[in-house]
Amino acid sequence: MTRVAVISGASSGIGAATARGLAAAGYEVVLLARREERLKELCDQIGPQARYHVLDVTDADAVTAFAGTVEQCDVLVNNAGGAVGADPVLSADPAAWRAMYEVNVIGPLQLTQALAPKMKHTDDAVIVVLTSTAADVLYEGGGGYTAAKHGEHALAGTLRLELCGEPVRVIEIQPGMVATPEFSLNRFGGDQAKADAVYAGVAEPLTAEDVADTIVWSITRPRHVNVDLMVLRPRAQAAQHKVHRVTQ
Repeated sequence: MTRVAVISGASSGIGAATARGLAAAGYEVVLLARREERLKELCDQIGPQARYHVLDVTDADAVTAFAGTVEQCDVLVNNAGGAVGADPVLSADPAAWRAMYEVNVIGPLQLTQALAPKMKHTDDAVIVVLTSTAADVLYEGGGGYTAAKHGEHALAGTLRLELCGEPVRVIEIQPGMVATPEFSLNRFGGDQAKADAVYAGVAEPLTAEDVADTIVWSITRPRHVNVDLMVLRPRAQAAQHKVHRVTQ
């Protein structure tokens, strides 16, 4: 039986790269995101083993409806997420914090709850939660995002405890600085200069493909091997506040 992997946030960046990687590893992939044109284009690139479903993971009714179309799920990659703004706590917009909590915590919660019953057929179900080094490390201007990612980290760790003894592996991947076309651009409301400044002088930040390669590797370990938590950063980044930048 072909194994089926469901990937959220699959229209670009790490999600799209993970879909390509899992398809190359022999999985049938189901791509979830809000942008249908991007999803269709990616499915066309991957071929007949890919299909897509337009979905906002924060919409509970839509998630339930999607789950009703799924016969089996062997792997769930909770990749959908994001940051909104970089304002100090005292001037931050509470609506931005709510939006980040919804997409980074409630979205993965709802998708995992809805698809868990579709994993009953296998003795090697895998749930991947893509968090961030922000799930462990705080930094100025990152209060809302780090709070959300800390919450998502708690979701992954608690789920692993609660499913101990079940044939399910719960894997958390924490990337550091990843240069994708959209993450920082979305965070700063389309301000390209602010987005570019995040990576200024960093010779080789991680790529979406680097993270996807790690996700695929962790999923394809033997069923008795669980990668509880993996942190990956570019060599130039020793910590959130310690980044080597080459200046002209």
